[in-house]
Amino acid sequence: MEHERVHYVQVDLLDRSTDYGDLLEGCPWAIMAAASTGGAGAAQSSPQRQMTDNLVMDALMLEGLYSAGVKRIIYLSSATVYQAFDGYIKEEQLDFNEDPHFSYLGVGWAKRSAEKFCRFWHEKYGIEIIIARCANIYGPYARFDPQKSNFIPALIRKAVSKMEPFEVWGSPDVARDVIYAEDFAEAVILLLSQEDIKFDIFNLGYGDIVTVGEVVDAALLAADHKPNAVKYSENSPQTIGFRALDCNKIKSTVNWKPRHSITRGIKKTTLWWEQNMETWTR
Repeated sequence: MEHERVHYVQVDLLDRSTDYGDLLEGCPWAIMAAASTGGAGAAQSSPQRQMTDNLVMDALMLEGLYSAGVKRIIYLSSATVYQAFDGYIKEEQLDFNEDPHFSYLGVGWAKRSAEKFCRFWHEKYGIEIIIARCANIYGPYARFDPQKSNFIPALIRKAVSKMEPFEVWGSPDVARDVIYAEDFAEAVILLLSQEDIKFDIFNLGYGDIVTVGEVVDAALLAADHKPNAVKYSENSPQTIGFRALDCNKIKSTVNWKPRHSITRGIKKTTLWWEQNMETWTR
């Protein structure tokens, strides 16, 4: 979906020959949001793609941004960098001596590596870089493709289509931190504007957990779907059972807090999907 204030350029971010000088002429800031992502199915069927593509893309982009003279970067990392942890994990509690959860072993190490790349470009060349370790982001314009969508768009799609019985991949007790896209974008803009921060790392999420069962209830309510049965298929592709982010650092640093509860966020996303599902192909 194009916007009148945005200039769109199509490039291959995996191609080392990409000319970032021409691409980013006059741009002092950059937000690195490009990534190879996917839901639980993609994480199990082709985990090497998320690992390799992200590692190569991030390395080439950082080098390209430096060559183009970009002075300040927001790098969107991922909560997949964290090891299994009971409770709400803080930024400084990432333990590089422990692997990421096995479900995210490839992409988790790729993102850990990219965070080290960010430190290199800051310490060696002075680029200001803020790393945001992102929770699950959902909202309008998300991937709703059944083969690629994350769990919230997948559940909304099923609810709007009135699936019967209503099938859910995984257990209702799986817990996640999820954040609505508008809240997420507001936090990124605030981080970008904090010019006194030259290098730092922040968890960026809602700061509280929601269970898959609660998301299912919100999706069914928003779509006004009352299935005769809800079937949780725990033999389907799944990932980590619990992950909670301590987001107090970003909330206090930039005086920000999310404004969308899971019920409100899913209601707005469902409305958008109902209005765009005939034309949205992503």
